[in-house]
Amino acid sequence: MSDRPELSLAGSPFGSSPSFLDLVRRERPEAVPRSLTDAPVLAVPHGTTVLGLKFADGIVMAGDRRATSGNLIADAKMRKVFGADDYSAIAIAGVAGQALELVKLFQLELEHYEKITGDRLSLEGKANRLAQMIRSNFPMALQGLIVVPLFGGFDERMNEGRIFYYDATGGSWEEDDYQTTGSGGQSAKNSLKKRWRPGLTLDEGLKVAVEALIDAAEDDAATGGPDSMRRIWPIAMTVTADGSQDVPEERVIAAVDAVLQERGTS
Repeated sequence: MSDRPELSLAGSPFGSSPSFLDLVRRERPEAVPRSLTDAPVLAVPHGTTVLGLKFADGIVMAGDRRATSGNLIADAKMRKVFGADDYSAIAIAGVAGQALELVKLFQLELEHYEKITGDRLSLEGKANRLAQMIRSNFPMALQGLIVVPLFGGFDERMNEGRIFYYDATGGSWEEDDYQTTGSGGQSAKNSLKKRWRPGLTLDEGLKVAVEALIDAAEDDAATGGPDSMRRIWPIAMTVTADGSQDVPEERVIAAVDAVLQERGTS
């Protein structure tokens, strides 16, 4: 048996715990982010899985339709992909209310800039402005109200589609081929890793995007899969040299049918 004396925290400034976080909780509770306290977290709707990928003429951005609140489905038909301006699009994941407000403000920011200057921001300028807006939401993110979107568009100078992704602090990176975010993002990304290739046509790219969302729905309970009974289908947008526009629903349905027929589950 060791002759070393037992160390005791009694009488130390840490009290009975060596945890610095416990010390701060006790001495300065107001300095602890609310997400790390025992305060109850509000059950607010969360958007789940969205993705973006490049195809021959630009980019496709797509998302499932489900929003969850805890273990409940808060909305089965939520839209998560929006045109930011004529040549860019944004897809949202995270706290639904915060995310939708961010989209509206971002759309107004781009519109205001164009009206004041008579010109559009470059695609990189738009991506950087969105990063600043996400960074300004960081205090809310510390409380659990996290918004992490995808952004993409058609760069007229480079004559190609580009995709940008973010973290909760506003960090921004450009993706060369495809990216996902949300609760089912990893499953969707694994699917894209197998199916995506350079030079996809729009129909091929749409099918790859839809298949990734179906794969995510099979692995992640918060991601909603296609529902033919209730006519609920993924939302998809394209951004090309002709601008940003919704993919017609019948084209999305055709992509869903093609994937399900290949799997023998139609």
